[in-house]
Amino acid sequence: MGTDDLTDFIDTVCGEGRLRVEADLGDGFVRLRSSEAERRQAAQDIRGSEDIVIELLRNARDAGARHIFVATQKTGSRRLITVLDDGAGIPAAQHERIFEPRVTSKLDTAHMDKWGMHGRGMALFSIAENALAASVRRSAPGRGTSLSVETDTDVLGEKADQSTFPRFERTPEGSFSMRGPKNILRTVAEFALEHRGEVAVFIGTPVEVAATLYAIGTAALAPAVRAFPGEADQDPLVTQPALRAGSDELARWCEEVGLPLSTRSARRVIDGDIAPVPSLTDRLQRESFPAPSPARRAPKPRGRGLHLADEDRERLAEAVARAMEPVAERYFLDGVGPADIAVGADAVRITVPIHRMD
Repeated sequence: MGTDDLTDFIDTVCGEGRLRVEADLGDGFVRLRSSEAERRQAAQDIRGSEDIVIELLRNARDAGARHIFVATQKTGSRRLITVLDDGAGIPAAQHERIFEPRVTSKLDTAHMDKWGMHGRGMALFSIAENALAASVRRSAPGRGTSLSVETDTDVLGEKADQSTFPRFERTPEGSFSMRGPKNILRTVAEFALEHRGEVAVFIGTPVEVAATLYAIGTAALAPAVRAFPGEADQDPLVTQPALRAGSDELARWCEEVGLPLSTRSARRVIDGDIAPVPSLTDRLQRESFPAPSPARRAPKPRGRGLHLADEDRERLAEAVARAMEPVAERYFLDGVGPADIAVGADAVRITVPIHRMD
């Protein structure tokens, strides 16, 4: 066999073009192999950091998450995105398989939303194809998921302005519309608004998200549980930071779930020096529609206390209970007790007992 014949034979059997083509149809037309078609579709699906974020948010939502935490930071050209949730979780045997094409848990629940079709089993595959690294950092059935993605923004771009927070502005017609660059912040804010009342979404740096998780876990767990945590890894992922003993252990846990922070920062989290971030809907409300400054009132002379009729006391207690329900849910409380109404000479004082998780 001559050299040219050998070259043709190798190209026929192993050539890159042959590996991509299922059939040559003639006249310049070919039928691509499934793997090549999937690879090209992946490049089309993910065009920037913002596309990665929305796919991870949709995944957490479809896993039944009620709370989603997005941590992101950029170092040089490297972008880290970690999404942690309290959804259904992923069995260990599936941690790597979910990044393969056409792998999905939504056989009968694929659906269309404002971002397109979801449930094709291609979102995580597309992310992995476009990222430097993508992995399930920690997950188990019933305990939630932490999933991290690292990208090179010189290769997979993103909006240049990643610091501007979106705002609502009144249009000439009198309605309100969101303004600001379509960066990661705005992408997450639009998702949070679309699912308000169903999912609480938080976003910040890894340190800020760690502080938020620690605060939520501290509020949700009884002091005795935190003092004697037992097998802490058996608890929901979002409350596990509060079960870590000391800054070294907290820093290790955060590193394992994709929230890199130093031992010093972990100490500041434990000491309460780093404030938790509010939910995105709360932040949008506060920054776009700030409450007016209360008018100054002249002090009233002290005198006899206000007398509330029994029906008014009951009505006030019921209103307080309704207002506390979303707070109890957000901080993983078992519930709240009936409000105690105390009327003084110059104030009405309301005490609401809370029931923490055992």
